[in-house]
Formats: sequence, structure tokens, C-alpha cells
Amino acid sequence: MTAAIDTERARFNMIEQQIRPWDVLDLDVLALLQQVRREDFVPVAHKALAFTDMMIPLAAPTEEAVRSGWCMLEPKQEARILQDVAPKAHEKVLEVGAGSGYMAALLASRAQRVISLEIRPELARMARENLQRAGIRNAEVREADGAKGLAAEGPFDVIVLSGSVAEVPQALLAQLKVGGRLAAIVGDEPIMRATFVTRTGEASYTTVQPWDTAAPRLAHFPEPSRFQF
Repeated sequence: MTAAIDTERARFNMIEQQIRPWDVLDLDVLALLQQVRREDFVPVAHKALAFTDMMIPLAAPTEEAVRSGWCMLEPKQEARILQDVAPKAHEKVLEVGAGSGYMAALLASRAQRVISLEIRPELARMARENLQRAGIRNAEVREADGAKGLAAEGPFDVIVLSGSVAEVPQALLAQLKVGGRLAAIVGDEPIMRATFVTRTGEASYTTVQPWDTAAPRLAHFPEPSRFQF
């Protein structure tokens, strides 16, 4: 009983001390963070870190996992992305980078259907098992290279990149419906920008970058040349 109380206190503190101060004020999002048990998506070795303000490695060794992007984003990043991309109950969502499945669970709790692409086989398996245990039936994890998107099943209302890229990928923008939104963390260390692109017409888009953050790179997305002439 004490352990359950301690877990709920830690969850409450995560929401009040990390997430609210990051301007996550949507009451539905805050309620969802109470309902979807983040600790159930954290590897057993790192359960104690479930509610901490840090990225959580999903594979060993830890240093390689964080460097390679095999980790859960910070709780405040996940919550703010969910709030700002605002999936709706009738919408279809594509996620790139399933990780542990936690972000897919949050998205699926707001949207009609989520397809999450994960390039690393053991993470795809972990995410799939976590979602099944959590009783999330409208999220599907596929082992695939998310850099290509999923044109055969698009267009999508929402596309979420659960990691960073050097620039917004045109291939994924092309898979948005008109009115659809893409969320990504864009740029280079130490400062990246949360970037939200809305498709406003067949060939027109609007972009906002409302907050600074940083996240590990997603695999196989193009990097601009670093040569200086």
C-alpha cells in the first residue's frame, strides 16, 4: 500500500513540478498523464527513474542508448508535444520512433488510431508488449524505417517525431492531410526548437517554433553537410 502511495505521489510531483511549469495546462492532457501509467513503459532496470526529469535509456549500455536515441524523452517534452499537436478523437496519427510505446499510448488515448514505426527490433517488440499490457488497442507498432514515413497508409492527420532531426523532412510533410500537423524537434545541440508544421493547402504550410529543447537524433534522417568553404 505504501509503495502505491509513493508511486502516486511521484506521479503527482512529476505533473506539478515538471510538466505544469512547462506550460502544459490542458486539463485533459494532465488527466491523461494521471491515467496512463508511465512506470509500466519503463524498463525494469530503470523503474525508479520513471517520474524523473530526464531521458530514460531503453537498451544497454546506457551511454550508447542515449547517444543513439534509444530512450524515452523527458516527461515534460512528451506532455508538451501532446498538448501542442492536439490530436482529436477522429484523427489518424503516425509516430516515428516508438521507443517504449509510452508516447504512442498517450497519442492513442486522444486519437482514433496510431501507427508507430520503430527501426530497432527489440524496441519495437518492447513497445508492442507494453501497449498490449496497458490495454491500448488502437495503437500498432511496426518495425520499419520511419524516415520514409508510411505513404501507403497516409495521408495522416498528425505525424509526431519522437526524437530530433536536422530539418523538417519533406517526405513526411507530403504525407500530411490538408489541416494535418507534424511535430518534430529540429536543429542541433545545444539548442533545438520544437517545431509544429500545419499543412494549409496542397503546397502550403505554416510553421511555428514555440519552445526550445533538445533530444537525441532519430536514425536515417538526412544531415546537412558540415563542410565550410
